Amino acid sequence: MQAISVQQPWAFAIARGGKAVYNQRQPASYRGPLLVYAAMRVDLKACDSPLIQEAGWDPRDPLAAIGAIIATAELTEVCSAAVQGGTCDCGPWADPGAYHWRLADVLPLPRPIVTLGRPDVWEPKPALVTEVRAMLAASAALNHSP
Repeated sequence: MQAISVQQPWAFAIARGGKAVYNQRQPASYRGPLLVYAAMRVDLKACDSPLIQEAGWDPRDPLAAIGAIIATAELTEVCSAAVQGGTCDCGPWADPGAYHWRLADVLPLPRPIVTLGRPDVWEPKPALVTEVRAMLAASAALNHSP
């Protein structure tokens, strides 16, 4: 499993608002599960973005935390058309000139897990992955109990 560090409010938009594209300067050969880490830096200009506002940005929401894992996602493919000067259908969240890492099956965590992250893409410690999986399993069990 890998983790991606994303500035707020973009991390919130992935976790809560349907942002299914992570814009990156580099391609990725990896496909599979990702932890979404809300980085310690905040893109203050983005907080007023119409896309962020449509995503329901609320700095009081627990998923607006910084320095924490806030969601999981599946990296399903990487679109390189915009980097190669072409066009793509990655939607309004896709930046021109970036690789578009397409995310699916996003699951926001019931509460953020505060931890130390790293810039860009990194490998989380096994204990952190175990904690995330246990939290999601407990949440799923609560949601399916009579």
